[in-house]
Amino acid sequence: MEKKMELNGHALPESKSTEPILEKITRGKKVGDFLRKNMLVILTVSGVLVGVGLGMAVRTMSLTKAQMTYFAFPGEMLLRMLKMIILPLVVCSLVSGAASLDTRSLGKLGGIAVGYFLVTTLIASGIGVTLAFIIKPGVGAGALNTNHLSLESVSSDKETADSFLDLARNLFPSNLVAAAFRSYATDYKMVAVGNMTNGTKIYQKVPFGTETDGMNILGLVLFAMVFGVALRKLGEEGEELIRFFNAFNEATMVLVSWIMWYIPFGIMFLVGSKIVEMEDVVLLVTSLGKYIFASILGHIIHGGIVLPLIYFGFTRKNPYSFLSGLITPFTTAFATCSSSATLPSMIKCVEENNGVDKRISRFILPIGATVNMDGAAIFQCIAAVFIAQLNNHQLNAGEIFTILVTATASSVGAAGIPAGGIITIAIILEAIGLPTNDLSLMLAVDWIVDRTTTVVNVEGDALGAGILHHINEQEQKKLQHPEDQRHPEELQEVRVEAVANTQAQEETSPLVTHQNLSQEGAPEAIESVL
Repeated sequence: MEKKMELNGHALPESKSTEPILEKITRGKKVGDFLRKNMLVILTVSGVLVGVGLGMAVRTMSLTKAQMTYFAFPGEMLLRMLKMIILPLVVCSLVSGAASLDTRSLGKLGGIAVGYFLVTTLIASGIGVTLAFIIKPGVGAGALNTNHLSLESVSSDKETADSFLDLARNLFPSNLVAAAFRSYATDYKMVAVGNMTNGTKIYQKVPFGTETDGMNILGLVLFAMVFGVALRKLGEEGEELIRFFNAFNEATMVLVSWIMWYIPFGIMFLVGSKIVEMEDVVLLVTSLGKYIFASILGHIIHGGIVLPLIYFGFTRKNPYSFLSGLITPFTTAFATCSSSATLPSMIKCVEENNGVDKRISRFILPIGATVNMDGAAIFQCIAAVFIAQLNNHQLNAGEIFTILVTATASSVGAAGIPAGGIITIAIILEAIGLPTNDLSLMLAVDWIVDRTTTVVNVEGDALGAGILHHINEQEQKKLQHPEDQRHPEELQEVRVEAVANTQAQEETSPLVTHQNLSQEGAPEAIESVL
């Protein structure tokens, strides 16, 4: 009797002719699964490539300034959507994340994160300074000035001390509502303080506070973290409000998932409009080519070698497989040049593609987008050495050390927006006594360098979340072994609050409370958080 085999529920005679059919069906299913899983990535990358071609084609049409604005409108809408979602995402995710961790775990988690951010930023600064001395981008470019390139001057006369004092002031905003769209900044006025013997008035530069446009993300991050800890301290009284922020957070992530499907279309016009707006590209690249090359090479070394090695050192896992699930946020970072605008898609991809715990990703990534600027530290150090070489200023060991420390510290306050690091360079130049009138050269090519800068910034955040997730998993494994129960005070056990159904449990950031003793032998879900 002829053998039978099943194909989609129907019995078919087994023969050589059915084997190719099965192979085709299996292959087609695999291709379909791949396309479904990676459709957004494929569309996003395609959007960049189509945008380049579209920009080159439209560039030949010699559009007016008004027409360029209309052409860039779809890309502008993408940026507005992403910026719209930043405030609720950062505040709700940090309140929810801080409230879901006990104080001991929060301290340990925060300590590891701060250490990781500081070390990686310091390494990035060292790479930037080293490459600048090897490549020497400013040597021989002494004749280059802003007049040759018809650039607008960038003025910055803020004192270094005032820059760091403003950073501290912005940590504690006097008005939380105003912090959503304004930041504190020091300005100066000349005040007469007396007369000289010949009657000439004596003036002193006196600092005074002003408000500048732009979200004070640093103050909002600190407030959200402390508020989350306070809610946890309230116990049962704070649970309702924690549930509110959890629900708000999940609703925000649903909005993010909708916005992400607009990203490929918006990116196409973001990239295309930037190509259309470019002027004197050949002159810029030939004049500042060594600076551009040094900056991008530094980003490749740090993002392609150093950060993956750090991740591998902690986790013993392949860092590139981790990064392969983050192509969409990397492409978004490349197109938008904004760490903050990339945050929504980064949180979603880290959780869904790499399985990072929601409490960790939604606690660490908003902080990282605010304070972790590895890519910015690299190009800021190269820019500082470049301007020193441009002015034939020989840097001594003390000034080099000042550049390293100042770049690492000031990158914390760099705004996560396009060209946000340019003003930070002024702090470094003021610290080592160099003129700031050459900053416009950096601004001229910032639209090139800022793209790889942002990609490295968000890569450092994502790998940091992966490392913390791995450490948390290791703590969980230790908790499961009886021999580790000898020191219960070293391993805080926490209990995930039960929810009505499985779906809600998967989609809601858990409220974590101290474990109570099992009642009537009922099993409890035990989970360790650091």
